[in-house]
Amino acid sequence: MLHFKHSSIINASPEVVWKFHERPDILQLLNPPWQPVQVVRREGGLNVGAITEFRLFLGPLPLTWLARHTECEQYRLFTDEQISGPFEYWVHRHEFEPENGKTRLTDAISFSMPGGGTVEFVSGWLVQAQLEAMFRYRHYVTKRECES
Repeated sequence: MLHFKHSSIINASPEVVWKFHERPDILQLLNPPWQPVQVVRREGGLNVGAITEFRLFLGPLPLTWLARHTECEQYRLFTDEQISGPFEYWVHRHEFEPENGKTRLTDAISFSMPGGGTVEFVSGWLVQAQLEAMFRYRHYVTKRECES
């Protein structure tokens, strides 16, 4: 099992940052331009049981990813888990912590790759590097939108 975490301080309240994540176009906004994604469906907002289905493109190859929200505490956190997709296991927890009138936004991901430990050992660093770039971009967009 591999773990990834990215945090940043947003100069806005947890309520503002949370409401930003409720936008119907949030996946399109937060997705980096170098990683094409097509949202197939999004049902239920940030509530437990909400479903998101999207298609990633790795070169010409489309990968379908289906995720469900399994945990939700308004203005505090929500968690989504992969139901089907490219990973053996994927849990992504989004945390919104108040900090001196601002918000500490943290994305924490636990994942494992198909093929087991050998595959993770060989290519886990590449996934970690891609996640770092993606979440740097996502937090930049969140900061820009929530602080304006």
